[in-house]
Amino acid sequence: MSSKIITRISAVALGAAMIVSAAACGTSNAGSSSRSSSSAADKGVDVSSVKKDDAIAALLPSSVTKDGTLTIGTDTSYAPAEFLDADGKTPIGFDVDLGQAIANVFGLKRVTVSSTFDSIIPSVGSKYDIGMSSFTVTKERLAAVDFVTYFNAGSTFVVQKGNPKKIDTDNLCGAKLAVQTGTTQESAAHTIDKQCTAAGKKSIQIQSFKAQTDVTTAVASGKSDIFYADTPVAGYAIVQTNNTLQTIGKDVDVTPEGIVVKKGDTATAQAVQKAVQKLIDDGTYEKVLSHWGVASGAIDKAEINPSVE
Repeated sequence: MSSKIITRISAVALGAAMIVSAAACGTSNAGSSSRSSSSAADKGVDVSSVKKDDAIAALLPSSVTKDGTLTIGTDTSYAPAEFLDADGKTPIGFDVDLGQAIANVFGLKRVTVSSTFDSIIPSVGSKYDIGMSSFTVTKERLAAVDFVTYFNAGSTFVVQKGNPKKIDTDNLCGAKLAVQTGTTQESAAHTIDKQCTAAGKKSIQIQSFKAQTDVTTAVASGKSDIFYADTPVAGYAIVQTNNTLQTIGKDVDVTPEGIVVKKGDTATAQAVQKAVQKLIDDGTYEKVLSHWGVASGAIDKAEINPSVE
């Protein structure tokens, strides 16, 4: 997609993902459709050297600390950020490793709960202490929850290798476009589709899947022509499908991703911000991102509720 088209996708349009999330009322465990095969290289980083920081831990409210756990909601279908190991039940990925390190700073036991992406935000502050699942920070989401930034990611289009269907990202009208439900990429797809119909062209056939693994499979099998996802996810999907897929066009919309905290829970937000900054400063953060091949998305300063376009 050309940068010109992308710049016309307003923050309001991208915020439709938040509308989807707000409408979700329940959480289901991720099943076999969320599985990603893993290899020895996928095993996580040992962050046991990260110890409790009493000053940071003291910032947390009793609502978080009373049960001795840090419960994290995450969609384990989004490799390499968060996905299931070969056993089909153990969460792994760079978000999982960072979540463990944050829990260590707090002196709490990490409990990662596999959930559907669009059900996490509504459940933070009740079912989950925090949400950590590659959430892009948008104005609309900021109206509903607080964020602590920890990563930068763009968006990327992926097609079958060689682009046999001759997909043009500057003209997606009429294409079968796969996206994950509740993502900013799904919202962008609907915005582009409106542009197609307004121009009198064929509508985009938007195919929305709960799990990113199903999005990837749809393109690999030919059910969909192209998919749109976060850049690190797209790159990992290509590797995991033995390079039967390829990116197309340029990466677009590089924006911050954040850890989700209940709106107005200033104490937890401050504790998470200080914990992430501590991991950045002591090198743990870089070690984790480098292990998973996503160091290009590293930040040097964790922020609470940053300004976004």
